[in-house]
Amino acid sequence: MMNKKLLTSAVATAFIAGAGLAQAQEADDRDATSGSGFEISGNVALTSDYRFRGISQSDTSAAIQGGFDAEFSPGFYIGTWGSSVDFDSNDGYDGSLELDYYAGWSSAIGDTDFGIDVGYIYYDYPGDNGDEGDYGEVYVSGSWKDLSASVNYSDDYYGGTGKFYYYAADYSLTLFDSLGVGFHVGYNDFDETGFFATNTDSYTDWSVSLSYTWAGVDLSVAYVDTDLDEDDVFGTDWADSTAVFTISKSM
Repeated sequence: MMNKKLLTSAVATAFIAGAGLAQAQEADDRDATSGSGFEISGNVALTSDYRFRGISQSDTSAAIQGGFDAEFSPGFYIGTWGSSVDFDSNDGYDGSLELDYYAGWSSAIGDTDFGIDVGYIYYDYPGDNGDEGDYGEVYVSGSWKDLSASVNYSDDYYGGTGKFYYYAADYSLTLFDSLGVGFHVGYNDFDETGFFATNTDSYTDWSVSLSYTWAGVDLSVAYVDTDLDEDDVFGTDWADSTAVFTISKSM
């Protein structure tokens, strides 16, 4: 299951890699033990800075997040996820909430270590004046053991800025029973300029994260960075390198 940004921003680095395979295996285990093909789960998180594809969505301030997912055998899922946001804008993109709705299918490929996850996600900003901030993406990801690669595509990205592709690779490694490390790199490719203050039409984001589970609570710290300049992001520090701290709980 996608669980989208939960483990938000850079935190997703440690958890998304291999997600399709892991989710499929978990679903198989539940079906084998309970005979049920339906499962509901939830999550809640508090993060010091909501970074999405390397760029702050909360004006470099803390954000509260959470969501719900439902799985249906064999491998189908739907879910919703939300976060507080702050774009510090006077151009109509001034909402304080992001709501995402997604659905898809994930599965292991036979009895191998390969997995696949395909689906659609819609990003909704209900507090904005108008709906130009809202957009949808289709996504497909493949995983092998602890390595995953994914592609997201939008035919009209945030703010009506045209076609957009996001290519990402993630690697996660469990060091000890409760300690994990994750690596992420993503390439953002815009079909045309207009998303940034400059003529920039592509950029790279990357992160390294450590996660630790204690008493059922997930704690993480991530280093997040991009190759963008302050001029690109309207003179702000939204794309500067930073450390992101997150505490989350799955239910």
